[in-house]
Amino acid sequence: MSASRRCLCCVKYLMFVFNLIFWLGGCGLFGVGVWLSFTQSEFSSLPLSFPSLSAANLLLVAGGVTMVTGFLGCLGALKEQRCLLMTFFVILLILVLTEVTLTLVLHIFHNELDTKAQDELKEGMKDYLTDEGLKKSWDNVQKMFKCCGVTNKTDWYLVINGTLPFSCCSGGMDQCVEGWIEPCYQKARQWLLDNILSVLVFGVCIGIVQILALIFSLLMYCQILRAEKYLD
Repeated sequence: MSASRRCLCCVKYLMFVFNLIFWLGGCGLFGVGVWLSFTQSEFSSLPLSFPSLSAANLLLVAGGVTMVTGFLGCLGALKEQRCLLMTFFVILLILVLTEVTLTLVLHIFHNELDTKAQDELKEGMKDYLTDEGLKKSWDNVQKMFKCCGVTNKTDWYLVINGTLPFSCCSGGMDQCVEGWIEPCYQKARQWLLDNILSVLVFGVCIGIVQILALIFSLLMYCQILRAEKYLD
C-alpha cells in the first residue's frame, strides 16, 4: 500500500470516529431539548421568549442539525466521496459560524434581548382572562417557581383590575393580596442557568469536535484528490 493510501486510510478512520462522536453529541443535545420540552410542556401556551421554552427549541434545532451533519460526515468518510466531503465541510462551516455569531449576539445584546422578551411576555399577559391555555400556563409557572408577574407582581394590576391571580400566593387563600415578591422571568432564567451548565460544557466539547471534523474533512478531501492524481 502506498504512503498516500495509508495516510488516506488514517485520516478516513479518524474522521469517521470524530463524526461518530459529533453525531452522538447531536443525539445528546436533541435528547436534552426533548426532555426540556416535556418538562416545560405545562408552560406551552406562553410565548417562546420564556427562557426555558426558547432554550428547549434551540437545543432541538441544534441537536437535529448536528445529527444530520454528523451522519453526512460519517457517510462521506466511509464512501470516500469528495462531493459528500465538500458538502459536509460547507454545512459544518456554516453551522460553526452560526453558533459563533449567535453566541456573540447573545453576549453583546443580552440586556436588549431580555427587555424584548419581558415586553413580549407582558403583552401576552393581557389575554390571561380570555385565553384558558395561557391562564393555565401562567398559573403553573407562578406555582412552580413561587413567583409573580414578569418583572414585578404589579404587572398583573392592569390585567385583572388591581388584583393578583390566586397562583401568585400559596394555596388555601380566599384572595391573593400580597403575592410572591420574586419576578417570574428572573426566577425562570436563574433556574435555566442553574440546570444548563452541564449542557454548556457538553456544547463546548461538541464545538471542539466540530473544529477537528472540519480539519479532518479538508485533509481527507486533499488526500483523495492526491490519490486520484497518483492513480491517473
